Amino acid sequence: MIVVTGAAGFIGSCLVRHLNEEGFNDIIVVDDFSNAEKNKNLDGKKVTARVDRNEFDEWLDQNHQLTQFIFHIGARTDTTEFNREIFNQLNLNYSKSVWNKCVEYGIPLVYASSAATYGNGEFGYDDDEKLISKLTPLNPYGESKNDFDKWALAQERKPYFWAGLKFFNVYGPNEYHKGRMASVIFHGYNQIKKEGKIKLFKSHRPDYKDGWQLRDFIYVKDVTSVCHFLMQHRKNSGIYNLGTGKARSFYDLAENTFKSQNIVPQIEFINMPEDIRDKYQYFTEARMEKLRSIGYSKPFYTLEEGIEDYVKQYLLRGVYY
Repeated sequence: MIVVTGAAGFIGSCLVRHLNEEGFNDIIVVDDFSNAEKNKNLDGKKVTARVDRNEFDEWLDQNHQLTQFIFHIGARTDTTEFNREIFNQLNLNYSKSVWNKCVEYGIPLVYASSAATYGNGEFGYDDDEKLISKLTPLNPYGESKNDFDKWALAQERKPYFWAGLKFFNVYGPNEYHKGRMASVIFHGYNQIKKEGKIKLFKSHRPDYKDGWQLRDFIYVKDVTSVCHFLMQHRKNSGIYNLGTGKARSFYDLAENTFKSQNIVPQIEFINMPEDIRDKYQYFTEARMEKLRSIGYSKPFYTLEEGIEDYVKQYLLRGVYY
């Protein structure tokens, strides 16, 4: 059995689909299944059982001998939430519990970290583990992810194989339920449908033009491909970046969202909300040499390729992956 936590969410549900496509159908999905809209992400997928996240510890105690691998993708991912106790409970302490169970029962683990750990990028975007203790994230979400990375590295007892993946800006199908935290592509597509234009944040820094804030955008199908690779690889434990290695502008992103629908771009710039203005990353770009060095050789989707697939195969058709 393969366990996927956060399985009803965006990345988790895409991972379940990818595993199904690779012939893995004995999958245990773990989540809070109280959100009916979010649960649609699992429709049509082959799974063995659903386990409530609050009952997972007990389930694993009873079923660890049959559990071959755990993908711990579940987390509170709202970068605008500032209640640290929520992150301590759902991101830090829950992840520690999953880690300790993997140690106790000899189960390999891949877990979701985040590029939010890098903060303003004053130390660059290098997944050298010696730098992790120096990082200063900009919000409690990033802090919770970095706190767990530091905790994991400090443990004397570790799973025989483990990997933490610093997800950069992931976009793609199955984010219909995410509201404000959905990708700019998703919001832009809906703005085009409603108003014929896309609204991007103005820059509040003189060194960046409006719309030319840069992020490393990675298509969710690349994320699931890397997860599958690590499940097969099971060596070279550690913390890895997961981006494309190429920063692109939000303007590029908006322009390609129009292009994928053969619509002339209409882009408007609006003020960035004040609650995130001083917590905003203007540039991220993953150093990807570490993952490549252990044998992951598949090319990543370009921004153009990823947006075209996302818009044409999913958003325009209103379907899930």
